[in-house]
Amino acid sequence: MIDTSYKNEREDAQEILRELRELLRQSEDAQERAGPAPVAAMAEPYQTALRTRLGGLHPAEVASVLEALPLDERLIVWDLVKAEHDGDILLEVSDAVRETLIESMDSEELVAATEQLDTDEIADLAPDLPEDVLEDVFQSLSPEEREQLRAAMSYAEDTVGALMDFDMVSVREDVTLEVVTRYLRRLDELPDHTDQVFVVDRTRRLIGALPISKLIVTDLEVAVSDAMSTEVMKLHPDDEAQDAAQKFERYDLVSAAVVDRAGRLVGRVTVNVVVDYIREKTEDEQLAQAGLREEEDIFSSVWDSVKNRWAWLAINLVTAIIASRVIGAFEDSIEKLVALAALMPIVAGIGGNSGNQTITMIVRSIALGQMQNARILFTKEISVALLNGLIWGAILGLVAFWIYDNPDLGLVMTAAMMLNLVLAAVMGVFIPVVLNKLGRDPALGSSVMITAVTDSGGFFIFLGLATLFLV
Repeated sequence: MIDTSYKNEREDAQEILRELRELLRQSEDAQERAGPAPVAAMAEPYQTALRTRLGGLHPAEVASVLEALPLDERLIVWDLVKAEHDGDILLEVSDAVRETLIESMDSEELVAATEQLDTDEIADLAPDLPEDVLEDVFQSLSPEEREQLRAAMSYAEDTVGALMDFDMVSVREDVTLEVVTRYLRRLDELPDHTDQVFVVDRTRRLIGALPISKLIVTDLEVAVSDAMSTEVMKLHPDDEAQDAAQKFERYDLVSAAVVDRAGRLVGRVTVNVVVDYIREKTEDEQLAQAGLREEEDIFSSVWDSVKNRWAWLAINLVTAIIASRVIGAFEDSIEKLVALAALMPIVAGIGGNSGNQTITMIVRSIALGQMQNARILFTKEISVALLNGLIWGAILGLVAFWIYDNPDLGLVMTAAMMLNLVLAAVMGVFIPVVLNKLGRDPALGSSVMITAVTDSGGFFIFLGLATLFLV
């Protein structure tokens, strides 16, 4: 783990990116002016300037720069990054960008980059590494580290085991705080985000925790058993990562112990990892709602982007055809009352927006574990839809009456708005709940599906009522 202190004060990422791109542009211009023979000599000053600029950045800032560069410029910058930071940068970049960087590296470079990392970090990279590289890395580890890597790789992606690290400090309860202090001073440095020392017995069973803040202010002659707290947050490797994230948020945790079924300390989870997990889950949900199958490198090839996006576009095409056929079924009514063509998009549009609001609330409730009583939430959303439908339907009904001087059209508009908002509420609850029951991401394609339902349903309701009462 590298030192997280910055060499310089944190700078604006966009300014850094502009500087790097300007250096790249100057280098290209110099090469064009020099011709083919002295290219290397002309490019060297710019390479040095780029290396110097990159050398002052934190790996997270370098990752941000790489993600914002087109592929050819990205690989130039990647080749200039200091070798000792390759592994940390690979951890920071998005999955899509990581693939392009790994593809540009040979086996020796990948092994060297991976060997810099802790075992839990190697486990994060393992799915993207070639098998021969992973095997070489595995052989380079000590027996204890190999066992830790096996354990880290054995846990499912969204579990506590996938988030935990093994770099922690533990002490016995039968020693004094003076002994603990001397032990800590012998360490090169404390593991990141160490706010407490875990207290274990002879079998490494967790029995308490000693906060660093209490260690500092308590008399050194006091025994650990007297100073420690026995109220310790314990997580298990097989727990859902989402549940752990909620506990960190609810109890303002900095770190939490991870114990096995026998209560033995096996690792810990820290707040920085939890924050990263929450950010990644949020990004995944945003992509899923838009119908994207996976994270996409914005500079990926056209074909890769098409493959990532085609599935839900195909579904959307089918639903659009259905909506058009619904309109087609009422062509006679539209011909007799042209105002219907102008008003029906309003009903469908507001219904889609209302449905997306409901879905967002339900997906959030599922994520927070608040869906213990779906019936109450369903009833509440129906009530909200009815009230919104009555208010906004009445407003739009008055607008329709004012524009077209047709009171019956205003009443139909009000009724259609209420019914479509109720439909949106029903489907806004039904879609994520069913997806969750099936073990799928409740946000998966939800925006696409709710829009399809409210479009077709809104057109059918509005045109159907108009046909019954106006035509």
